[in-house]
Amino acid sequence: MRENQWRSKHHAKSLRKDPTTAEELLWYDLRKKLLGGHKFRRQHPVGNYIADFACVKAKTIIEVDGATHGTKQERGYDDKRTQYLESQGWIVIRVSNEDIYKHREDTINHIYLHLPPPPARAGTSPVNGVRKRKKD
Repeated sequence: MRENQWRSKHHAKSLRKDPTTAEELLWYDLRKKLLGGHKFRRQHPVGNYIADFACVKAKTIIEVDGATHGTKQERGYDDKRTQYLESQGWIVIRVSNEDIYKHREDTINHIYLHLPPPPARAGTSPVNGVRKRKKD
């Protein structure tokens, strides 16, 4: 295993143990699979970066931006990081702590609208992945 991958996995594990309050609130909604059944992971390593939340099947990352992301230096780092992730085929959705605290339902809806539709499974309807009932 490459050294960077090993470091990323261990760093991601430590981040999962100490989430921010905004990350905890968003994770509460994401883990319930409210977003069309999409399954998200917390603190998922992608290359040399660790995504706050990632849906691997939909190749979608959600980044939670706190107050520190407002500086010119941090915005530059975020832009570089986003460019890298998008070059790897990922969709990157950025949400702020403030939006999670004050407009949580709107934030979830915003994320949902930017997710690709989940692939249809045999025997399910496209609405919420509900199984069709068999006719007698």
